[in-house]
Amino acid sequence: MFLKNYMEVAVEHVLPNLLKAFGKICTCDKCIMDIKAIALNNLKPHYVVTDKGELYSKVNEMEVQFQTDVMKALIDAIAIVSQNPRH
Repeated sequence: MFLKNYMEVAVEHVLPNLLKAFGKICTCDKCIMDIKAIALNNLKPHYVVTDKGELYSKVNEMEVQFQTDVMKALIDAIAIVSQNPRH
């Protein structure tokens, strides 16, 4: 068993599809990490204690509002990083 911020899993799950919608966003490691950090700093943490396999199965159980919150935080973060890349 381990402790994990479930929001990290949700961000990792949603981000790749959102990046496809933004054609001219830099996807270097620095920009991707900045996007994740900004989004996670604007989302309420949701820590879980679980076995590794159980955590990934919970991704499919996300509610619509939860998905919307994650997507909004990521879109806002993408906009910030796009306007001010630090690479």
